[in-house]
Amino acid sequence: MPSPSRSLQTLTDVLRWRASNQTEARAYTFLEDGENQETVWTYGEMDRRARAIGAALQEHKGAGERALLLYPPGLDYIAAFYGSLYAGVTAVPAYPPTQLQAVNRILAILQDAKPRFALTTREILESVQAMAEAYPVLKDIRWIATDALEEGLEDGWKRPAITGDSLAFLQYTSGSTSTPKGVMVLHRNLMSNEGMIQQGFSHSEETTVCGWLPLYHDMGLIGIVLQSMYLGSHAVVMSPWAFLQRPIRWLSAITKYRVSTSGGPNFGYALCTRKVKPEQLASLDLSSWRVAFNGAEPVRADTMEQFAKTFAPAGFRPEAFYPCFGLAEATLFVSGGVVSDLPRTLTVEATTLEQNRAVPTQPGPHARTLASSGRSWGDSLIRIVKPDTLVACAPGEVGEIWTAGPHVTHGYWGREESNAETFQARIQGSEEGPFLRTGDLGFMVDGEVYVTGRIKDLIIVDGRNHYPQDLELTAESQHEALRPGCSVAFSVDHPEGERLVVLLEVSSRYSASESGETPNTVAPAQLQKKIRQAVAAGHSVDVSEVVLLQQGEVLKTSSGKVQRRACKAKYQDGSLQRWPE
Repeated sequence: MPSPSRSLQTLTDVLRWRASNQTEARAYTFLEDGENQETVWTYGEMDRRARAIGAALQEHKGAGERALLLYPPGLDYIAAFYGSLYAGVTAVPAYPPTQLQAVNRILAILQDAKPRFALTTREILESVQAMAEAYPVLKDIRWIATDALEEGLEDGWKRPAITGDSLAFLQYTSGSTSTPKGVMVLHRNLMSNEGMIQQGFSHSEETTVCGWLPLYHDMGLIGIVLQSMYLGSHAVVMSPWAFLQRPIRWLSAITKYRVSTSGGPNFGYALCTRKVKPEQLASLDLSSWRVAFNGAEPVRADTMEQFAKTFAPAGFRPEAFYPCFGLAEATLFVSGGVVSDLPRTLTVEATTLEQNRAVPTQPGPHARTLASSGRSWGDSLIRIVKPDTLVACAPGEVGEIWTAGPHVTHGYWGREESNAETFQARIQGSEEGPFLRTGDLGFMVDGEVYVTGRIKDLIIVDGRNHYPQDLELTAESQHEALRPGCSVAFSVDHPEGERLVVLLEVSSRYSASESGETPNTVAPAQLQKKIRQAVAAGHSVDVSEVVLLQQGEVLKTSSGKVQRRACKAKYQDGSLQRWPE
């Protein structure tokens, strides 16, 4: 069936077309238990539920307002998102506040977005009402439990007066380097970026996608949920917790539904490599997996190599790997490789990379192997620019990654002063642009982007640049008691110059022993010494302090990224729970 997506202006138009022309086609399958218990909605059913929610919002004259979405993972979340768009209401995806950190994030979003509505389920509404006395701001919103709407409400829905320039939703950033900000995503941004993803990933209406990523996160929402609707294909989704509890559930879903595109952050592949047992491989068939996208955090060549080797007996092909780069401020997707090509890697000298130059070399102890994040697609531009002088970098020179094109969003909600600097940047001596400054560092070789780190996270000690993720990986690999992905490296001021501090979580399965190590004990002083020696040997920098932490102490964003600045603040105010107690 021919796709109308490129000729339509809004996501609402696309879903309405799907509902009319693919009424009984499967749109979304949600795996309730991450395995066999499934709920399937067709395009007709999704449209009906979206119209009901849209009509409920229209009854309260919601057009032009904002609606907070608070749902557990599932199809109700997707219906609420589409239902907001169906009413001309700006959706504000979030997640239910179950912990203090989550409550504080919701309160920050409420203060910033000032939504008039909140869409949720009856169960969550009851828990929110119980919290209202402690947080009076929750009483100022009109709450709608969408699973309690009366039948037939959808018949009263009227098509909203929206265009490609209408605001679709506010994507709140993960807050890995600052407080969350609401990115204003227009319908035309979404339509442009979905087209880029379709082109870059070589998608068609035959593509089946699968994901476990949170639906309030841009990669899960835009890359899985909205992409499949844009294509008119089928998406299989599960809860992030179902995946984290048993990573094989993800691979089993790919096997069962013959999924061709799926992916997530680098840690997801590493988790599968560690947790899936050799005897479980016989139940997997990953031969249908054409695009295994890898993004949202640094892509590691060794992780891809280990995953490909581990799951080769199950039919996984190394050329399925698709490293990519993107960010919420560019809707989602900025760069990616060529489907069916092996991912490109480049080994460079570590010392010259510290001086912002990528010089190719042979693998070795003083080299870094970087994975390419591919090239630009569609009408987008990518440039590397010196962040201090705004002068374009030469090939192989490290600078800030800038991008321009119709996928670049409208700016941050209510941040007009900072929007000009971030979203309207110009390169010295060039008429191109305006550009979005991504805040990410990298370089380009042969038209391909290599991401090296975040500007705000960069550690400068003795005049040399160090990327925290490299120091963290070296540190946490020194003992199996140290939890992967739960370490933080940063620098602190000192009268004699910047000093390096490394925080690492110790698994709760281990206890401390000063008399020597046994299978479930660790000698803290010996482990700290080993970490210092490894970092000094691998990176030629001294660690001023190695801090071992209780499990769960490293702060992370809603999408699983380490919040280095927040962890540094807790270190400085002395509120971290150290290990051993």
